[in-house]
Amino acid sequence: MKHIRNFCIIAHIDHGKSTLADRLLDFTGAVSDREKQDQLLDNMDLERERGITIKSHAIQMEYTHEGQEYVLNLIDTPGHVDFSYEVSRSIAACEGALLIVDAAQSIQAQTISNLYLALDNDLEIIPVLNKVDLPSANPEEVTDDIVDLLGCKPEEVIPASAKTGLGIQDILTAIIDRVPAPKGSIDEPLQALIFDSVYNPFRGVETYFRVINGSIKKGQKIQFIATEKNYNADEIGTLKLNQEPKKEIFAGDVGYLITGIKEAKEVKVGDTITTPDNPTQNAIEGFEEVKPMVFAGIYPVDTEDYEELRASMEKLQLNDASLVFLPESSAALGFGFRCGFLGMLHLEIIQERLEREFNMTVITTVPNVSYKAYTKKDPDAVIMVNNPSDLPDPSGMDRVEEPYIRASIITKSDFVGNVMSLCIEKRGQITNQTYLTPERVELTFDMPLAEIVFDFYDRLKTVSKGYASFDYSPIGMRASKLVKVDILLNANQVDALSALIHANNAYTIGKKMCEKLRELIPRQQFDIPIQAAIGAKIISRETIKALRKDVTAKCYGGDISRKRKLLEKQKKGKKKMRQVGNVEIPQQAFMAVLKLND
Repeated sequence: MKHIRNFCIIAHIDHGKSTLADRLLDFTGAVSDREKQDQLLDNMDLERERGITIKSHAIQMEYTHEGQEYVLNLIDTPGHVDFSYEVSRSIAACEGALLIVDAAQSIQAQTISNLYLALDNDLEIIPVLNKVDLPSANPEEVTDDIVDLLGCKPEEVIPASAKTGLGIQDILTAIIDRVPAPKGSIDEPLQALIFDSVYNPFRGVETYFRVINGSIKKGQKIQFIATEKNYNADEIGTLKLNQEPKKEIFAGDVGYLITGIKEAKEVKVGDTITTPDNPTQNAIEGFEEVKPMVFAGIYPVDTEDYEELRASMEKLQLNDASLVFLPESSAALGFGFRCGFLGMLHLEIIQERLEREFNMTVITTVPNVSYKAYTKKDPDAVIMVNNPSDLPDPSGMDRVEEPYIRASIITKSDFVGNVMSLCIEKRGQITNQTYLTPERVELTFDMPLAEIVFDFYDRLKTVSKGYASFDYSPIGMRASKLVKVDILLNANQVDALSALIHANNAYTIGKKMCEKLRELIPRQQFDIPIQAAIGAKIISRETIKALRKDVTAKCYGGDISRKRKLLEKQKKGKKKMRQVGNVEIPQQAFMAVLKLND
């Protein structure tokens, strides 16, 4: 065990984690020249296209240092704020972390947030200054920033360049010297933490685990503590670039397990593996419970695909434990699921993965957050409102509380004014402003989560020319003046387009929604009124004009009464059509509501 090192790589998005992981794999000979490619661990098409890491990947390397062979288990993690749950899982399975900071961009919001996560878990932090070969790099200045943040010595910060391979040897030496070997005992009962799992259509569920105590042998009986079910360990092994089967895996190591489980529900990430004949007495304290921030409905385009969508979501949940879903039904869209996501990017990625990996075309409703409502009748009873249609009748309602967050934004001092005005427009209240350096400022705001759900992140990048980084944490519920804005199409309410909005913004948003829908809904043979309403009060209206056939074309000359008769007949037909007419809403109309400011 003293020759095993488990470590993860944490950093802000785009600071070069995946490239550094590539260099470590090259240097230790974990990949052959034939298998080499850029961002090797980002094996999903989506990750490569967008240049971001979505999943944390585990891989084992072997490295000889001063004549002694060491086994290094690396877990590469995502950098985007929406995937911080993945990071917390990787941190729970490690003893050390490489904290990577871009020498050109310096410390960003997510760097600080991931660092605190690692320190809470008592991880040994090795600071790495990446991209020192860039012409725009400021190594001395950024090293000072890291020293201020961590309280370490300047010589402990390793200068490196993942592109050229500079400093890789120093990083590996630092991992062996500074990261503690795993604690635990081979003689105790088996105790292993499940930190990830993936569905293989041929072999069932593959579980990735880290052994804390004891050892796990091929073919032995094992038990999952949360579900109390027993299985046979059909195959165990370590995670090299490809899976490498082994006879036994001991305490401190990381591996995979195949038990032939077909049901996705039976494996819970964060669960403990033990043996039924000699079970461990205490389950491992895993990582924090996932807190979904954004809720949206996901419905199959064809209602017959409902069961298939459920199966796809369960398989996806195995691979992404931060996805939460419950069945729900909508008058407009039929049966579907109410899903909880960690943010808007997470929502977008899940939708893409359902389409690519499971061939499921889905409709996503307007995202919203979770509110608490209180009625006058029973002021102590809390009504959870995950969907605008759950909101009680406004006449009997005492108050509505919405979730607030503490947002930390780090930006260049030139853009402070722009960022402040954006946050104030989003109902934010500034609580703190700190100059980290004369050039860089950290702004702290308390603001409603609902305001950042839509387009906040994109607009923040726009007003700061891409220089602002953003991170947030929930700070509880506060009472707010919220109203439910309904959209009526042809006098029928479309529940999938309802939204809970602050009373001050309701009129403007209602008007924008009507205008946007008028552009997107195709014209019919009859007039379609689009209305935004709060309760019974209509606050905005747009009309899609009818496609009109010229019925008087065949009347040349003759009495005006002949034309009038035909027009009256057409008018009656249009009225009848409007009563029975059904208006189809295209999928882009649901998505367009999110981009009202474009």
